Amino acid sequence: MTRVQKLGFYATPRHDCNYLPGREATTLFADPRFPKNGRLYAALAECGFRRSGEHLYIPHCGTCSACIPVRIPVAEFRRTRNQNRAWRRNADLEIRALPAEYRPEHFALYRDYLAVRHAGGGMDNPSPENFLEFLAATWSETLFYEMRLSGRLIGVAVADVMHNALSAVYTFFDPAYSSRSLGRFAILFEIEEARRRGLPWIYLGYWIRQCRKMNYKNEYRPLEYYINDQWRRHVDDPPASNPPEPAPE
Repeated sequence: MTRVQKLGFYATPRHDCNYLPGREATTLFADPRFPKNGRLYAALAECGFRRSGEHLYIPHCGTCSACIPVRIPVAEFRRTRNQNRAWRRNADLEIRALPAEYRPEHFALYRDYLAVRHAGGGMDNPSPENFLEFLAATWSETLFYEMRLSGRLIGVAVADVMHNALSAVYTFFDPAYSSRSLGRFAILFEIEEARRRGLPWIYLGYWIRQCRKMNYKNEYRPLEYYINDQWRRHVDDPPASNPPEPAPE
């Protein structure tokens, strides 16, 4: 007789919201003891879940629904003028996909990025151990797309590969190269990588209208929002700031 294992979920106690000051949050986690794999990951991502390290989670706040899962339908995406400028600006970068493993060069860049971009936010001063604990998982196919300029490492985009999507996990880069818009370029690159692989979606995590740091996700159009247990285009969402242009060859 085959033993059937049922996946359980556990809610955290209320804690301070990381995105909206003055609010409390609750997070729902898939049972950390349950054996996970890419298929389960893809199924839960379809329901709005996100990965952090070994864990799959979703916001589960009783009085707030500000965190909305979003994804890009790759086949329909066209770059805006600003995005095309960022794409061309970084045409000189060498990009290489590597397995999600600890490398001192990557860690040093990650540490420097957090020190400048997230000073005092709880993520700065990381250790090599929590670097991988945050970005990788033993059961996920995770890739580090490193960006090099004339051999110098200036950015790393971390993405998970599923059978039907890429999930943009995190991007970190040398703050001295901020003028290159490497965060924007990383998502544009991941869109092209999904196209190359024949994957229909890019998951971007959670969009929060009231959080300025999360509003950049609205730049990528069209965007699908997971609302009331279904993916749909958000009719109330403001239009893109620039009309789309065809991507250059």
